[in-house]
This record gives sequence, C-alpha cells and structure tokens, in this order.
Amino acid sequence: MPTSPKILVLLFSTTIFLSQQILGTSFSSSSTTCDHGTVIFFFPSFNTSNCNPGGDLLCMGVVTPGEGFLNLTTVSSNSSSTTDFNSIARVLYRDPVQVWPASFCTSFSLSIFSRFSQEFSGDGMAFLMTQDKEPSPVKSFGSFLGLQDKLLAGHSKFQQLAIEFDTFKNEWDPDGNHIGINTLSVMNSLIAKTLNSSNIELKSGKQIRVKIEYNGYTKDLQIYVGYEGNPLKSFLKYSIKVSKKVPSKVYLGFTASTGTLTETHQIHDWVFTSTMLPYYTVKDNKKKAIVLASVLPVVGGLIVFALIAIPIFRRRMIKKRERFRRMEELERQSAAAAPRKFTYKQLAKATKNFSKDNLLGTGGFGSVYKGQIVDPPQTIAVKKISSTSQQGEREYLAEICTIGRLRHRNILQLQGWSHENDSLLLVYEFMANKSLNEFLSGRKFLDWKARYKVLSGLASALLYLHEECGDPVVHRDVKPSNIMLDADLNPRLGDFGLARLLRNTTGVTTMVAGTLGYMAPEVSYTGKATTESDVYSFGVVALEMVCGKRFSNLLGESCLVDYAWDMHAKGTLEECVDPKLGDDFSKDEAVRILSVALSCLHLESNLRPEMRKVVMVLLNSDEPLMELPTTRPKGVYLSLYGFSNPPTTINNSNPNTPLFSWPDYPSSSANSNFPDESLAR
Repeated sequence: MPTSPKILVLLFSTTIFLSQQILGTSFSSSSTTCDHGTVIFFFPSFNTSNCNPGGDLLCMGVVTPGEGFLNLTTVSSNSSSTTDFNSIARVLYRDPVQVWPASFCTSFSLSIFSRFSQEFSGDGMAFLMTQDKEPSPVKSFGSFLGLQDKLLAGHSKFQQLAIEFDTFKNEWDPDGNHIGINTLSVMNSLIAKTLNSSNIELKSGKQIRVKIEYNGYTKDLQIYVGYEGNPLKSFLKYSIKVSKKVPSKVYLGFTASTGTLTETHQIHDWVFTSTMLPYYTVKDNKKKAIVLASVLPVVGGLIVFALIAIPIFRRRMIKKRERFRRMEELERQSAAAAPRKFTYKQLAKATKNFSKDNLLGTGGFGSVYKGQIVDPPQTIAVKKISSTSQQGEREYLAEICTIGRLRHRNILQLQGWSHENDSLLLVYEFMANKSLNEFLSGRKFLDWKARYKVLSGLASALLYLHEECGDPVVHRDVKPSNIMLDADLNPRLGDFGLARLLRNTTGVTTMVAGTLGYMAPEVSYTGKATTESDVYSFGVVALEMVCGKRFSNLLGESCLVDYAWDMHAKGTLEECVDPKLGDDFSKDEAVRILSVALSCLHLESNLRPEMRKVVMVLLNSDEPLMELPTTRPKGVYLSLYGFSNPPTTINNSNPNTPLFSWPDYPSSSANSNFPDESLAR
C-alpha cells in the first residue's frame, strides 16, 4: 500500500538501525550500502551540503539548494531576465549502483512551477539511469530534457534509461502533461501516457509523489503517481529488460531543462533501494539445479503438446493435400480455358499488396482490386475470394469451370487464376466504366445509342450461353452490377459464380440463387433456374435501361412493370423512355425494346421468348415483334412465404392467362431500393 515519505524514512531508519546491530556496520545519515546484495540511500530533504564537494550528490548545471529541496532550473524574479531560458540541470548520486540482475524501487517527491501560466511553460524533467557521471550535453536544453542532444540521440553506444515528466507538447508527444519511458531519444519514447486521465497536472505547483518499481524476475517496470498526501495509484506498467538498456552499474539522478519557455523544477526527497536477485549469489550447482528444474517442466510440456498436436496437424495436412490435388486437377482441366496461372506474389505486387487505394468493390465472397502487370503490360481486375468460405470456394470453381471455357465478345474474359497462400484469386479484364449500376444510379449518363448497344450485346451474350457454347449455361444472376462496361461502353456479362450447366441442374436445388427483383417468380418456388429465368432477368434490365429507373418493387403504384403495361394499353409505350434523353432517341427502337421487355417478363415461363428471337428483334428492324395482349396478364396469386404450397392450376378460356400463376411479392426491405452493388458479391 502506498506510504508517505515520513513513514518511508522511519522504515529505512529502522532498517539501518537493525543492520547496524546485526552486522556491525555504520552508515552516514543519508546513504547506506550493505555487503549482502542490498543498496539503500535516502534523502528525507536536501541542503547545501549535499551539493558541496565531497557531498552525496553531484550537482551540475543550474542546480540550487533551497530550504529542504533542490531547484533544478528556476524562474528568476526579474520577468525580463533571459538567463532562465535554454537552461539545463543534472543531479546524480555520487556512486554507481547495481540495477541488474536486481529488483529496485525508488520514491521521490517533485514540484513544477510555471513562470507566467501553465499554458506557457516548459519543458520538463526526468528520473535518470545513465552509464557515467558526466554533465548533460551542452545542447540538451528544451525538449531534450538534459538527457541528450542531436548528436547523442539514437547513438547505440550511449546507454541510459529515463522516466520523463514532460510539460511541453512537441509534435511527437501525446500532450504537455505526460509520463514516458525513454532510452536513446526523447523523440521516440518506448511508451508515453497522458496524466489527464489521472486528474494530475504536472505544472500545478503541488508536490507530486512518484514511485518506480522494477521486478527483476518478471522484467516489469511499474510507475505509481499521486499528489502528496493522497494514495498512490498504479499509472503505467511496461515490460522491459533493463540489462538490454543500461550497464549493470549506473549513476542515478534527475535532469531538467527549459527552452524558449521557462519553469522551476524541484525535488523534495528521494529514497532508493536495490536488491540483488538470489540466484546470482548461490553456488554453481544450485544454479544448475534451478535451471534444470525450470527446463524439465517445459520440455515435458512440449512433449505432451507434440503428442496432442501431431495427429491434428496430420489431419489438417491430409485435408490440405486433398484440396491441393483437387485444385491441381481443376488446373489441368482448365488449362486450355484460362490462359495463365499467376502466383500470389505477382498479383500482390500488381495490386500493391491489395491496398485500399486499389479496391474497386467488396461483396459477400470477396473483394475486387485494380492491378497492373508488366509482362505483358496490362490493367487487370483481381477478385480475391476468401478460401475459408466453403461457398466462396464453390464460386471460385464455378467461375473457372464456366467462364474459363467461354469465348464471346460480350462475356467478361477470365485472364487467369491463383490459389496460393490460402487465397483464391481470379483475374479478369479491367473494365474502365465499372458496371451498369454507375449509370442506373445516376452517377453517369448513357445516351440512347449506348443503351441500345448495351442491350444488344447483353442479349447476344445470353444467346451464346443458352444455345451456342456447347452445353447450355444458365447464368442465374443477370443484373446491372454484373454487366461491366469497357472504355468504349461495350458490355461484358460477368460474375459466373452462380452459373450452372443445364445438364447438371435436373432437380430442385436447396439454395435459391439470384437477386430479388431480377429473379423469375418460379425460381423462388422451385429453386430451379432455367434459360427462361435468365430471359426474365434480361426483361427487367431492359425495362430499367429504357425507363432510366430502378426496378424498385413488383406491386403498387410505382411498379415499373405496371407502368409500362399501362402505357402499352394506351398506345403510348414511348412515354416510358427516360425523360433525361429528351427527344434524342429512336421511337421505333424504344417501342421494340419495351415490347421485348414486357414479353420477357411474362409470368408464365413457357410464354417468354427465346434469346434468339430477342436478338433478331433488336438487330433486325424488319423482324416481327412478339404478340402482346392489350393489358397485363392476370391470374390467381398464391402466397409463397414458407414455400409450402404448390402452384395452382387454372382453367381459363382466356389464351393470355398463364397455366400457372406466381405471386408478385414485394421485395424485402433490405433490397427494396436495389442499391448500387459492388463489383464482387
């Protein structure tokens, strides 16, 4: 428990008296050195004799004894005096003291006064352990606190350890009221902590009690602080090997300095004890016994740990080898599809170690980064998928197995891959204009010619996937954020992480894949994606592109589909066109695209057109349009919440009524506004 200086003095006086009686040793009134591994000295107060030649202290610089205290720098009564500026003071105990291998404790009381106000004073003082008894360097005034100057700062041969009490905030300091632990440079403290949280102000002029303890066993340095007369509180604890910072024997004392501002630093009392660690004073055989007793439990523990860890490690290695063989097999199968396998080091260098400055987008399975490779010179986009996610690994495999073998001008080309360092990386062409989201969100503008080109290219890409690439591929996630635009606004359909070969999707899947609003109604019920569900997604994107609006919901007054059908019923379908285009668009082309979009959004999947028909309508103005009813087809809608009821069969003489009807359910609140999505899910 913290004690007052008077109690400390009484305790040490009693210790000295008992030592005199037992050991027959006589001591001076201020210092004690025992021959049994303990050093004690104490100064309950200070006077002129302490600093005289032959005294107990070495006083250097502007040190002046007061009535029971020492002034380390002072503020003169003459306010115009300049002698107080750039001053240095140093006080050291006359004899070197052994501080390692040992545990030591010191306690002292200090006061700091400012000249004018607390806001305009500096610079502070420090408790010092140094290699020699030389004065402070000549230019160690100001922020150097009398410890070192620019020549000595950071010098490896200069050994010292200091606890600073800093009263002036420099650019490297937390504030002008902190305690720090320094070695070679005050500008690079080992640790510094403000006193503001302890409600202690160094420049208050009050006496502040400081206790510093070092445990030679645990290598912990602990600092306690409090106003004189109040209980001391633990302020700072730091782990440090004193043997690495200073010699075994050091000179102890205090330093203080002023710079362009002045203040008075006072020391009122000082107590120090140091005790050698016991195992350095026993015989060699006892040392060996202690070392052996310490080592054997550690070795035994390591053996037990190895017995437990080796089976676990082997199982993990087996799983890792299996995964590696799976990846190698995938690499052999996809070698002809993707042109290049990259190393992790190459892609890390290209993306500046996947820095935030190169981040293009972030999603559920990973992030996309912009990169530059030099052989050959090329700008790329690197998709980094977390290998710890099983779903992410499936997406990685799906991307390579599908997009890797696809070759089409409107499909984002896979440039390569990497699966090193527990990272799954996919490399693509870099798309300068990011995704279609940039334009639908209003951040950029597309004229009519560009919009028509984007929709024609997207339709061509879906036709290739459905009919022309061998085994038909269902994309399952056609939406604006997956439609990339290059520098010339040419579209590229990307993100094939949910894509599936039709020959592998003969049943109902357990996971509904896609994005609400762009996903065909029947997929929500059956869980099975088809080419017809891709056609539905195309219809949503086409409607958004022409109208310049997001597909915000499926029911209500703001439903984009109902709005388009209303305009169709009135014969004014061209009024759906984005008003930002003004009159700068083709009315015939707009009507053709909107008619295609409405037919693609038919609730009955069998009545939607194939992508071949869509492409022919978009590319050939003489191609007849799909027949549309005058009003939106109606039906009986069932609730799909819980997915427990099958679709209802409807007998209706109206040929425009679908055989099965699916509910137009509202989107969830999380997706109701369809925010601009990132480049990677």
